[in-house]
Amino acid sequence: MKRILFAILVASFLAAGSAKAADVTLTLHYAHPNLWAKVQELVADAFMKKNPDIKLEIQAPAENYAAGVQRLLREAVAKKLPDVAFLGLNRWRILQARGLAVELGPFIGDAAKFEAQGYTPALRSLGQYQGKQYAIAASASTLVIYVNPELVAKAGGSVDNFPTDFDGLISLATKISALGDNIDGVWVSAHDWRFQSMLGSYGGRPMNEDESNITFDSEAGINAARLYSRLGKEAGMKTYGGKAARQAFAAGTLGIYIDSSSYLTRVVAGAGDRFKVTLLPLVVAAKDKSTVYFPTGGSAIVMLTRDPKKQAAAWRYIQFATGPEGAKTVVENTGYAPTNELVLKDKSYLGEFYARNENSRRAHAQVAAYSGPWYAYPGAEGVAVTDLIGAALVDVIEGADPEDRIKKLAAEVRTKLKMK
Repeated sequence: MKRILFAILVASFLAAGSAKAADVTLTLHYAHPNLWAKVQELVADAFMKKNPDIKLEIQAPAENYAAGVQRLLREAVAKKLPDVAFLGLNRWRILQARGLAVELGPFIGDAAKFEAQGYTPALRSLGQYQGKQYAIAASASTLVIYVNPELVAKAGGSVDNFPTDFDGLISLATKISALGDNIDGVWVSAHDWRFQSMLGSYGGRPMNEDESNITFDSEAGINAARLYSRLGKEAGMKTYGGKAARQAFAAGTLGIYIDSSSYLTRVVAGAGDRFKVTLLPLVVAAKDKSTVYFPTGGSAIVMLTRDPKKQAAAWRYIQFATGPEGAKTVVENTGYAPTNELVLKDKSYLGEFYARNENSRRAHAQVAAYSGPWYAYPGAEGVAVTDLIGAALVDVIEGADPEDRIKKLAAEVRTKLKMK
């Protein structure tokens, strides 16, 4: 009899444990599976292990951040939004503007205590609008230069004496291109974020401070457009896509590949034993270094659920994913820099990693030195504007006059965004 009672008690305990494990289920949205699939699974598994009362269901990922936002907007109309979502640092404002992103201030509470957990004012600013917190940064990256040392050496250059200005970079890229018909000297995407980075290198900004007008048709913007033009005309840069560029670099047929530091792990793995990838910081073109900024790429997490019970669970997940353990996982499995200061201060997290990975140290040092906002163009047409910018840059690479094209682009964008 005692054995039967004991068995009943054990069964009841297990049943209660099972009920607790399924107490709250959160749905999670993310994009860029090429970067994030492994990380999302690792972080989710670690979180659920420490929080057995919360189950995470990861949705099928969107191809990129733009596609992800469009999907979320459709899901909002259908009232099928996920509970939490990873968005590009320039995309979360789209959801905030539509009243979909939950303000996180009430969950943060004491700002000083929150900062002591590794969330510095600079990092928090990446998810703030008009003094309110709507997102928490989960990863950070800037534009960097990936170099194939062997092609550079064949062209008469060296990684140790790599050019520190764009004139020198273009000259070297031109020499690399001359090595053979199947060799490309340099590549950078005709993409808004990359253009903002070049613009920031010259000390410019896409918009003025109150976002009432476009400013990328300034002298700095024209210089950035001219750079794209020179890369095309002088160095023979082609306009193939990012996937093709990464494949070419991995195959050893592209000498200088300029792209996000978040691709570091994949770029090194792609090159394998063919050559040793070297990551170098982006050129700083402005004479006044205090004006330079590189837009911070990467992602932030927003809370979308309005259910109080799910909100409490979602906040626990957000803190875990952006805290030291989550940040460590992100850094070790991508090229992203951490967005939690504790990971950088406490060497027990990443001290050995940085000692083994000089490329990561360089990339993350650039984030610390020059990171700034990734400007999101306001209004319903904001996403469409980035497509217009990309198309204009392709025109410039392929021969359009850079000053004329960038001024026409600015006028077109002002009209689209209803700016004066």
